[in-house]
Amino acid sequence: MSQPPLRLLIVDDEAPARNRLKDLLADICAELPNAVAGEAADGVEALEFLTEPSVEPVDVLLVDIRMPRLDGIGLAQHLAARGNAPAVIFTTAYDQYAVSAFDLNAIDYLLKPVSAPRLLAALKKISKLSKLPDAAALRSLAPERRVHLHSSERGRILLVPLASILFLRAELKYVTAQTRERQYLIEESLTHLEEEFSERFIRLHRNCLVARNAIIGVERESESDGETRWSVLLRDVAERLPVSRRQWPLIKALLKEER
Repeated sequence: MSQPPLRLLIVDDEAPARNRLKDLLADICAELPNAVAGEAADGVEALEFLTEPSVEPVDVLLVDIRMPRLDGIGLAQHLAARGNAPAVIFTTAYDQYAVSAFDLNAIDYLLKPVSAPRLLAALKKISKLSKLPDAAALRSLAPERRVHLHSSERGRILLVPLASILFLRAELKYVTAQTRERQYLIEESLTHLEEEFSERFIRLHRNCLVARNAIIGVERESESDGETRWSVLLRDVAERLPVSRRQWPLIKALLKEER
């Protein structure tokens, strides 16, 4: 029984580059059946496409690295945080010295102008790829790390600047990101966010991370079982966030450092 065609999403901000990839995919279709599921001009459009409920799953993303709004590395980082994502092959016009970083991290890439044999070889390796490269490999390519989280809302993808997030709270299967103005739903785990952004956020209790620079003080709560409970006070929002007994020493130490 023959395998179904490989479904691809082409992500590049230049229409001629997207058209060239479509032509090359048509050229190799006899040897490797494939279907172009869609196109996107940047990482945000790609995320919107992939989160559309009516869209069938995509097997591979051909992703340009340099794009406005959300570039290729940023897109891969967002996908890695979601889990169960398509495989990613980067396309790049970087010189050979720059792309050596991709070789070191065993990340597949296509150097522009892309050739049909090279594209075919890359796609044939898809079954051997462990989907997306891991977070550490992606960070080595973009050491500045992510500066946004993304939120899916009414068919749109909203980029939420990390610098604007006051706290993150786990609620059922989602995480809510609270900014000064509003909340956003984030489809990432609190544990993953804590690991990736430990320099920015500190855990208050099992279900909540708070931005270190958002804490302006603490408030004593009513005593329970003879033990004092504390809540943190935040800039720009009235809500008090409780601190667990386990995390209280860390919060107290942080406040002392800020004095």
